[in-house]
Amino acid sequence: MATINIGVIGLGRIGRINSRYLLRHPKGARLAAVSTRRPEDAKKFLDSGDNIKIYTDYHDLLADAAIDGVLVVTRTHTHHDIVIAAAGAGKAIFCEKPIALTLSQTDSMLAAVKKAGVLFQVGFMRRFDKGFAAAKQRIEAGDIGDPIVAYAVSRDPNCPESDWAAPSNSGGLILDLAIHDFDMLPWLMQDEVERVYAEGGNLACPELAAVGDIDTAIINMRFAGGGLGYVEAGRNCRYGYDIRCEIRGTDATLQIGELRDTPIMALTPHGVTHDTVAWFEERFTPAYHKQLDHFIECIRLDKPPLVGAADARTALRISLAATRSYHEGQPVTVAR
Repeated sequence: MATINIGVIGLGRIGRINSRYLLRHPKGARLAAVSTRRPEDAKKFLDSGDNIKIYTDYHDLLADAAIDGVLVVTRTHTHHDIVIAAAGAGKAIFCEKPIALTLSQTDSMLAAVKKAGVLFQVGFMRRFDKGFAAAKQRIEAGDIGDPIVAYAVSRDPNCPESDWAAPSNSGGLILDLAIHDFDMLPWLMQDEVERVYAEGGNLACPELAAVGDIDTAIINMRFAGGGLGYVEAGRNCRYGYDIRCEIRGTDATLQIGELRDTPIMALTPHGVTHDTVAWFEERFTPAYHKQLDHFIECIRLDKPPLVGAADARTALRISLAATRSYHEGQPVTVAR
């Protein structure tokens, strides 16, 4: 293919990050079409004069024979129908996490993808982050010995909009936010999660109770090989966007991530200060770009993605088990 034509379904935060990159993509791909319920906003956002098609119905975008691959970056509860339709249309598919709200939905999506024989990549962008990728290489090289303990923190700076956070739309705090950690930790520990125990509550964003969500969760994990894990997921930490991880091995420990954004620290008589990462765009935009480059490369070379269907299902299994554990107040074995 001389040029890979990409269609973006959904122009929310993630859709715009990817669309901006495609508008100036240096590697033989282009933004050919978008699907959104707000075409006027799309016209203002795009404003490029590149003859980008704007559809109000994603079915029309999928029917466009010029489109080689699609990015499904709509709300989680819509992914199921869109992915199945995209598979039926024979498009290569990138789907943002979580790919669905239930395992049954996930399995029907993955069955449709398999039947159609199309490329399917899931949006776990942390795998393409420089720090996480370097840690993975060092662990595989044996630099820390055998991984035995995993610790992860995912903290958003502010309370989300209640409608967006509602479990019927997002899956809830654990499924929406901690799913990144449930992808990362088994990947870094090189082992499967066997059991989880979650505690949670409304401690900072009481308005989320009205939609059935929580703002803070602590999840303990046991891996199949005996290793232990711990995940903290929270909204409204106030000081910035805080994503960190630590993997302790039998010989050494790796710490991944840093709260400071700009590499400047002020040392004054009043104290030592530095800035913080403001939001996920500042922290992970390079990783979003790398995962999109990878998707395009997989289309061009007809090769399987590094993060695919099995990874999507694994992280969802752990997330659903942890959500169930929170509601039941007891440890839960992760379903297969």
